[in-house]
Amino acid sequence: MTTLFISDLHLEADRPDIAKQFLQFLEQEASEADDLYILGDLFEAWVGDDDPNTHYFTIKRALRKLVDGGVPVYFMHGNRDFMIGKGFANETGIEILKDPYKVRMYGQKVLLSHGDVLCTDDVQYQRVRKMTRDPDWQATILARPLKDRLRMAAEARRQSLEQTINQSMEIMDVNQDAVKTVIQKFQVDVLLHGHTHRPAVHDVDLGRRKARRIVLGDWYTQGSMVRWDSRGPKLEAMPR
Repeated sequence: MTTLFISDLHLEADRPDIAKQFLQFLEQEASEADDLYILGDLFEAWVGDDDPNTHYFTIKRALRKLVDGGVPVYFMHGNRDFMIGKGFANETGIEILKDPYKVRMYGQKVLLSHGDVLCTDDVQYQRVRKMTRDPDWQATILARPLKDRLRMAAEARRQSLEQTINQSMEIMDVNQDAVKTVIQKFQVDVLLHGHTHRPAVHDVDLGRRKARRIVLGDWYTQGSMVRWDSRGPKLEAMPR
């Protein structure tokens, strides 16, 4: 039995190479798995389930095929695709999970998260995150014409790129105290997340015990996944 975890694909029409690798992944690796978890930022931007973009249709069809083939797919919102809703879930057959989400993997207690909520040093981002996750804010945005939402998404991407250039990597990374707090709160052995684009396995010293933090990588230059079976979790890169 094998469970796969991925995140931070940032799929968009301008990067067909990433979509091609993802579609191959669904046809090959994922089709042989028992479960697939997508921990956020599947898409570079998502302005609503009513977006008729043909690039998105191809991805949705492939996910539906995987689910119909007997592989459950679980999805968690990221900071780029937090507007994915029930329409997308109904079309693809995926199940949307809350962030964070606790699971048990082969005897280990595991906490899944996109990871952005752990970046508490970035105070400005956390304010934006709180606002954009508010259901009333989302309803107001979704009520606007699609062209307005697409323009807003483009502007948000521009601002995000500018912020990334101007901010230190330390501020945009997870806060170690936040990591320890969430592990202790949920009493887990492993914290598995994405968002930071820094694939690695970290030991977390909690004093009386140790835990692990596994970070998924992005798919900009190669794929990244965690393969978890009876032998434990393995962080793997998937070169193109």
